[in-house]
Amino acid sequence: MKPTSDILDATFAALADPTRRAILARLATGEASVAELAEPFDMTQPAISKHLKVLERAGLISRGREAQRRPRRLEPRPLAEATDWIERYRRIWEANYKRLDAVLEELKGRQRKAVDALLEDVKSTSKKRKPK
Repeated sequence: MKPTSDILDATFAALADPTRRAILARLATGEASVAELAEPFDMTQPAISKHLKVLERAGLISRGREAQRRPRRLEPRPLAEATDWIERYRRIWEANYKRLDAVLEELKGRQRKAVDALLEDVKSTSKKRKPK
């Protein structure tokens, strides 16, 4: 079993390529052969096979066996681990944004009080200056 950091490194490296992300999106709808996966791309089957090897090494897809057919299928575990890793940081960032929102609300409140006090001062000053 690979350490988690190796799995994450391989997962993110595999996800860095738009062709591989498109292959994963296709496999999310069900298993497919190399020929079926190559269809929408303007590349050779050997080029698609190289992308598939990267995805297989990352554990994102697996190869089945049905007679002569070797369909590929999506493997959810590495994506789940990447999602968990990202989710930890999302929670941290969300907490930071909540603290920032609280600070901004406090500053807005102070600003409103300062403006209100200034307006009151202007009103009282203008009342004192009016001739009787």
